Amino acid sequence: MKEAQRPKDPHQKALAVNLDQRRYGTFAEIGAGQEVVRWFFRAGGAAGTIAKSISAYDMTVSDAIYGKGERYVSRTRLQAMLEYEHALNLERLRERRGNSTAFFAFADTVKAAGYNSASGCHGWLGIRFQSHPRDADSQVVIHVNMLDKEKEAQQEALGIVGVNLVYGACFLYHEPELLVESLLDGLTTDRLEIDMIEMSGIEFRHVDNRVMSLKLVQLGLTGAAMFAADGSVLQPSEVLYKKPVLVERGSFRPVTHVNVDMLDCAMKRFAAEPGVAEQAVVPLMEITMRNLMQVNGTGTVDVHDFLARADVLAACGMTVLISDYFEYYRLAAYLGRHTKQQIGVVMGAGSLKDLFDEQYYANLDGGILESFGRLFKNDLKLYVYPLLDRATNSLTTVQNLQVAPKLRKLYEYLVEAGCIEQLDGFQEEYLSIFSREILKKIKHGDASWEAMVPTGVAEVIKRQAFFDYRAA
Repeated sequence: MKEAQRPKDPHQKALAVNLDQRRYGTFAEIGAGQEVVRWFFRAGGAAGTIAKSISAYDMTVSDAIYGKGERYVSRTRLQAMLEYEHALNLERLRERRGNSTAFFAFADTVKAAGYNSASGCHGWLGIRFQSHPRDADSQVVIHVNMLDKEKEAQQEALGIVGVNLVYGACFLYHEPELLVESLLDGLTTDRLEIDMIEMSGIEFRHVDNRVMSLKLVQLGLTGAAMFAADGSVLQPSEVLYKKPVLVERGSFRPVTHVNVDMLDCAMKRFAAEPGVAEQAVVPLMEITMRNLMQVNGTGTVDVHDFLARADVLAACGMTVLISDYFEYYRLAAYLGRHTKQQIGVVMGAGSLKDLFDEQYYANLDGGILESFGRLFKNDLKLYVYPLLDRATNSLTTVQNLQVAPKLRKLYEYLVEAGCIEQLDGFQEEYLSIFSREILKKIKHGDASWEAMVPTGVAEVIKRQAFFDYRAA
């Protein structure tokens, strides 16, 4: 479908679904009213689309239908709703009208604003559907954070994004990136954040959900997206909730022994912190959008390059965070939204020096002082890995790092306060490894690069021919 021909108004979208005689299914909504199905009732022709609409608000009633659950606004509950309602449609209706009907089940489970607060307002939405009669199932699941302050505005936003999801499943399943773009039709990022999307089933068998996660960040639907080493997408607040977090930022083109050693050294120090001891730390490898867009010089993301980085990180068993937070204080604020536990950031001494470059804070009224106030306000700590100068064989560390004279007192205060700590116990033989040199060796067929990266990383690069690798 051409972009100019695609309806973007929720009323028009609901009507288009209602007028498609193949579509027939159930709407099951919990937590914010029947906000999605309401659009279909109002659009006209709903009798040809809606087999059933249900809101099992009472927990006992909900448990009786979908099974007991510890959390009602969760991915697990949403999945139970989708599977139950879709199976019920097939059981009751397939024999009578299965040859001409593509069945679907839409569900959402939502925590909307209460009378006193809009905090923590979020929800899970999904649709399980057949794209054609008698076809195997496909599914799209999203997680949204509702940003409006008033409950009525949140309900409206929920209804619109739900219509967008249903319409996308019916008409845009063959263009998954367009389906993602369409989710914010009629809305703005000031009203709704979509921080997770997962596509599965027959129509999405060729979709890599890591690329769809990247698309969310590219479109500004969220500031960050997360996925696990096995490629499965993660919902950040579920992963980070009440957990201490240690994050390492890098380009990871490719992952080197240095990257792994940095995280290992920092993990030992971080795990010994009084507020962290005996808790399960969440380690993250973060890549910024700015870094991803620097590769080809066009200001766009090379998806092949992105997946290469994702796969070499996966070979190390790492959870990956893709973010649009170039400034560290913005990254800290994002992580602070999802956990109240301690946050640690590991970086090289070169990155620490850049952190004290005032040009990066020209957009802040308070300049570098405001940025550091935001960065360290929640007991965040920076763990610094040394930088080797091979010309002089000297190390740059926290103790001898050179910053602008007028910032020296600020730097010394942060070090003395324990906000910035030097790492020890590092592997000295790794200090001479630099990823840019590894890339050159890979391109020139110099096999010595293999000793500079973890074994699993080398195997992935050679097998997938990443970073211009060519077998000798």
